[in-house]
Amino acid sequence: MQPEILAWLIPLPPILAFFLIILWAYRNNRLSHSIAVGSMLISWGLAMVLFWVAIKAEDLGHHPIVSSIPWLPTGETSLHFGILIDPLSVVTLFFVAWTCLAIFLYSVGYHNFGKKRDPDDRPGLPPKAGGIEPMYARFFAFISLFAFGMLTLVVSDNLLLLFIGWEIMGLCSYLLIGFWYGKPSARDAMVKAFITTRIGDVLMLLGLAYLYSVTGTLNFRDILFDEHVLHTLAETPSIIGGLSTAGLIGILLFFGTVGKSAQWPLHVWLPDAMEGPTPVSAMIHAATMVSAGVYLVLRFFPLLTAGWHEGASLTPTMLLIAGVGAFTALFAATIAVAQVDIKRVLAYSTISQLGYMIAAVGIGAFVAGAFHLITHAFFKALLFLGSGSVIHGMEHGVHHTHEHVDAQDMFNMGGLRRKMPITFWTFLIGGFALSGFPLVTAGFWSKDEILADAYGHGYLLVFITLALAALLTAFYTMRQISLTFLGQPRTDAAKHAHESVWTMTLPLVVLAVFAVGIGWVGIPEHFPLVGGIIPNWFHDYVGGTLIEHPHALDFNPVPLLVSIGVALGGLTMGWLVYRRVPAGVPDPLQRWLGPIYTVLKNKYYFDELYHFLFVRPAYWFAETFTYRWIDRGLIDGFLHAVGRAALRVGSFLRNAIDLPIVNGLADRFSEGVKWAGRTFRVIQTGRVQEYLIIGLVFTGLLLSYFLLAQP
Repeated sequence: MQPEILAWLIPLPPILAFFLIILWAYRNNRLSHSIAVGSMLISWGLAMVLFWVAIKAEDLGHHPIVSSIPWLPTGETSLHFGILIDPLSVVTLFFVAWTCLAIFLYSVGYHNFGKKRDPDDRPGLPPKAGGIEPMYARFFAFISLFAFGMLTLVVSDNLLLLFIGWEIMGLCSYLLIGFWYGKPSARDAMVKAFITTRIGDVLMLLGLAYLYSVTGTLNFRDILFDEHVLHTLAETPSIIGGLSTAGLIGILLFFGTVGKSAQWPLHVWLPDAMEGPTPVSAMIHAATMVSAGVYLVLRFFPLLTAGWHEGASLTPTMLLIAGVGAFTALFAATIAVAQVDIKRVLAYSTISQLGYMIAAVGIGAFVAGAFHLITHAFFKALLFLGSGSVIHGMEHGVHHTHEHVDAQDMFNMGGLRRKMPITFWTFLIGGFALSGFPLVTAGFWSKDEILADAYGHGYLLVFITLALAALLTAFYTMRQISLTFLGQPRTDAAKHAHESVWTMTLPLVVLAVFAVGIGWVGIPEHFPLVGGIIPNWFHDYVGGTLIEHPHALDFNPVPLLVSIGVALGGLTMGWLVYRRVPAGVPDPLQRWLGPIYTVLKNKYYFDELYHFLFVRPAYWFAETFTYRWIDRGLIDGFLHAVGRAALRVGSFLRNAIDLPIVNGLADRFSEGVKWAGRTFRVIQTGRVQEYLIIGLVFTGLLLSYFLLAQP
């Protein structure tokens, strides 16, 4: 089969599964999850075949696999829909296919299929331990549509098709975050996510329109691989003074990333997205939703850096991107150290790691940002699925003991390494990868490359900020591992927790392998001892996505020592502080940090600030100005005036035309018919013989007339 046909086929099985489930199979839970998992397995198989073909192709970066069809005529030109398979899309497709398949399989066990349905489990509310999700089929339909959106985004060859996949994921995130719509917190979270990301999406759409207006195309190759187009965009002033056209378009597109990848200041939606089921959290935070934002800036890297070359000062667009990314990385890491919900810690960790990737793009480290995107997808999916396994085990303990404790609060856990050994070891691997444990985990190699790029090119402020974020990352990761798995159980529910079913643990094992091994494809060639043993395939391959192949930095021991120091130092501090936290004792940080801990736990009060600055004024504006003045005063007043005028006109027409003319003529005609009936009915006797005689007489008269009338 031709590789371009494979690329066209990859997104189709999930969308077919979506329609099959919602239209036909929704009454059968087993059939629904079989269709969903089977469709994702087909897409995974097609993606792996295409991946193998693509890595064997020569110079795929400059001669990608392309295919397109005309879609919408626009006068002299037409918009095309097509596929583009180049090194960046190939490696992105690889991790999307693997993580989505793992999440689909995990979801079967997570929703307790095969166990007895609890009659108290109602649609819109999470099922009790031992029950089956009441909306089981709907869940698999939604995640199938989600997977279709991401796969479409990855293989698309133009910004319009990418935007369609982007918006499909936005819809699915709304549906899945609020999947348990019976919980007020879930309803609020889905609305918050939808509105917050919509801010970025609108600005991104403006960038899309602006780009099309100045280039006449949205095709990636026509824009990003045409040096003349990039040079023109970089030299042409934009409608905003001080920025080039490329700079303004890049900033508008970057705002789409800020919303989708939850960067400051639009970061507030992502932690609340934890209200959805855990597989949803894994898809949003690892495989699809937030990765799409980073994929966008990586895809448009030539446009974002137009007019810049290594050694030159960063452009205003790059400064903005690097600043937002570095600040977000440190900002979110500080919040994560004070969270007690196991999933919220990972949520802020995701925001922080995405900041790492965005900062890498901002300083021109294209390959390093892409490398961290791939490694992060695997270990963060592993951690989220692992947290779901922990919550699953804790909920069993809560159900068994009838103890009323929060199954997601880490201070209610402890000692789970003995109760859930597979979950513990895989979570430990994922946590070490997130922390950047030296030489072993994938996270170390990708983080080290970003730090090396920042230090090697002289961006010391970015380097220091990211190093501090890495230190806090290692600290809160070890805090999470210690509170959850080490020490002694702090509640009866933790004492009665148990390991999850195989459909949940098998994906953990597979993802744990990638959390370690995927980093080996990007080991720098000049790295001491291990460099050169395994070729730096990732740098050479993904670097071919750009017109000018990026140069690998020479080895420098400073960023390496910093990377190792912050990882081991943070892990050690986390273990020393939290290895033996007894039951009923508050967080040690609360005692040491005092009011600062309260500020961190409350997320710097950004939710309250936004509620004061935007939500309350919006409600006031809607209720006072829009409802009272516009709706009731202007619109209702106008409609009432029109109604009164129409009533008067209708009354005149009724009295002047309807009653005397229309009704009068009809009444007179009916009365005439009645008079004729009363007048002529006297000639009717009802005797057949008389009618016959009259008929014969009349016939005779007619015959006589015709006979006598003849000449």
